[in-house]
Amino acid sequence: MSYPTPTTPPWAGLPAAWRPAVERAEVAGEGAAGGVWLLTDLDTELRFREGLLWIAAGRLWWAAEPQATPVSWPIEAGLALWMSDHNGVAALELVREARDGAPAERLAVWRYTLGRQVPARRLMERFEALRDAGGRPVAAPDAAALQCPVCHAPMEPEDDECAVCAQVVHTPPSTLTLLRLWRFARPYRWQLLAGFLLTLAATAATLVPPYLTIPLMDDVLIPYQSGQPIDVVRVGWLLGGLLGAALLAWGLGWAKTYILALVSERIGADLRTTTYEHLLGLSLEYFGNRRTGDLMARIGSETDRINIFLSLHLLDFATDVIMIGMTAVILFSISPTLALATLLPLPLIAWLIHVVRDRLRTGFEKIDRVWAEVTSVLADTIPGIRVVKAFAQEGREAERFREANRHNLAVNDRLNRLWSLFSPTVSLLTEIGLLVVWGFGIWLVARGSVTVGVLTAFLAYIGRFYTRLDSMSRIVSVTQKAAAGAKRIFDILDHVSSVPEPAQPVPMPAVQGRIEVRGVAFRYGNRSVIQGLDLDVRPGEMIGLVGHSGSGKSTLVNLICRFYDVAEGQILVDGVDIRQLRVADYRRHIGLVLQEPFLFFGTIAENIAYGRPDATREEIIAAARAAHAHDFILRLPQGYDSLVGERGQGLSGGERQRISIARALLIDPRILILDEATSSVDTETEKEIQKALDNLVRGRTTIAIAHRLSTLRRADRLVVMDKGRKVEEGSHDELMARQGAYWRLYQAQARQAEAERELLRD
Repeated sequence: MSYPTPTTPPWAGLPAAWRPAVERAEVAGEGAAGGVWLLTDLDTELRFREGLLWIAAGRLWWAAEPQATPVSWPIEAGLALWMSDHNGVAALELVREARDGAPAERLAVWRYTLGRQVPARRLMERFEALRDAGGRPVAAPDAAALQCPVCHAPMEPEDDECAVCAQVVHTPPSTLTLLRLWRFARPYRWQLLAGFLLTLAATAATLVPPYLTIPLMDDVLIPYQSGQPIDVVRVGWLLGGLLGAALLAWGLGWAKTYILALVSERIGADLRTTTYEHLLGLSLEYFGNRRTGDLMARIGSETDRINIFLSLHLLDFATDVIMIGMTAVILFSISPTLALATLLPLPLIAWLIHVVRDRLRTGFEKIDRVWAEVTSVLADTIPGIRVVKAFAQEGREAERFREANRHNLAVNDRLNRLWSLFSPTVSLLTEIGLLVVWGFGIWLVARGSVTVGVLTAFLAYIGRFYTRLDSMSRIVSVTQKAAAGAKRIFDILDHVSSVPEPAQPVPMPAVQGRIEVRGVAFRYGNRSVIQGLDLDVRPGEMIGLVGHSGSGKSTLVNLICRFYDVAEGQILVDGVDIRQLRVADYRRHIGLVLQEPFLFFGTIAENIAYGRPDATREEIIAAARAAHAHDFILRLPQGYDSLVGERGQGLSGGERQRISIARALLIDPRILILDEATSSVDTETEKEIQKALDNLVRGRTTIAIAHRLSTLRRADRLVVMDKGRKVEEGSHDELMARQGAYWRLYQAQARQAEAERELLRD
């Protein structure tokens, strides 16, 4: 959706289908001056249906569909627009405020998804400005400030930056980013120094042969053509010098390549390990905004690219620089005049490299992002292949991959067009430079300024000079690739977890299991999820959290586990704020059983012992028995050593859940979180899981979320949540007797269960 800008009419961003509604309002005598509009996308029954709400000429207008006759209300004192949001759905209410003893009266309500919150707020602010002005004209807001100039996402008028761009800032990588790799190269600095010295020596050895051609030409071959005999001994020494230089260059080259290859592999391994460890330390908030395929590409292919740069291209670059420097010194020592002629193409080549480098740098980072799209499609599809096949969406997923691949191809083609022009241009300039040297050198030989041997050696050196110069220009490409990869790696390493470790951690006390939630508030972005929540859970007590979907139950247990940090208030365990404890120390005392248990590729025993890798087989079996999983495990081909597929695909949902319960039992936690642990299984399986849960919760502080309210009857207390607040608290019988929010939930589930039974009987 687009919004008007100062250079366009007020309705420029409005879809054409809705223009007739606005025009009918104008025919009715109302102008469009100062138009501010909101295209709602839900009707009163929360079905997706568009409607248009707009302000024009001092009135609030509404059209339920493009061809409908608009209705309007004058914007005057006593009227107000109220805004609210719940579970991803927002509402604007037009009300006549209470006065003179009369209650407030709701005149109309419009609903929409939160994606349209920014234009809704614009409209409400415009409404309030006109109402407070008492009908006097009010300047329309500056629409240009309400969308990002980069990604065109909606923005608040008071925002300093776009929230979308702030999450993923695609700034071009700098070549200087590569210098940050010194942090990983520092432990190997002596090996790197040895490699540099070997490179220096190997380069010097390769420069010996052209110098030996001078006496071969001037003192042996040219005198021989004049009738003088060949000095065989001298020729032997010169040829021996050429062979010795070649062998020395080979040996030194092998040594430097081997040493630097070993070092680069270790730098790459350290880079991967550090990045992965840092990634594991980040909060769930970071992973919620990233795609798995993108992160895999960064840790995998980007580090490989840096490895190749360090082991091959950086070595070539260093060799080229040394070779060019040494060659330049030799050239000037042989003939300063010829050396100056050699350097004529250099300024133009340097200018080309400078121009192309910036475009390559930006282009390669774009290629990295596009390639991450390709890997993300794979990361989405392969783990979900069962769903793809169940819904016969193979063609759709193939088209997704094909489209991502086409995008990748188009971006690469654009960059290749630039590179295909740059590289031959540099080669052409070096060839022209060589021709200049030939022509100028022949002229100098004809004048007797230099000998043929000097010119021959000069041409040999100049050939190597230009070859290295051409090689350096090609290294621009791989350098920018490595810089782009390094930037994507350091984007991860520079990210600070939103759940930080305490600067001065408090030692973890012997956990009793008392949990205190004091005035806690939390928001996902701009959406308030929990507000002013207070809760006290005694050690060993079982608390059941109930409420509509989106009421904040799962968010509360995420805060208790410290997957996120509270925005306001505090959560205490045994009187200690959990933000003062080391994250790992605290979470060792928490057992978590989720609605969708996650199993790793490996054996049954390895999955049960995930929280305690040092557990004995007897302890693993005891945990499995308590979780009522032992019998079905023994029926598997290799028992506890049976491999489960990725994410436990080889097991049923109930079997995976019982292994998850065994995993929680094995670590013997003092605090237990059950998040919809039985909601996705059948009734019989639920009974088996419930038996396992009875063993699990015994003697532990337990917070349970359950879709079926009947499963929480064993809870000591039930806490009813709505819109992020605690609205009721008590036992099942107490809450049923009050006939409040819990009673309504229970009755609704009872009616649904009865309807399902009727359907089965039919």
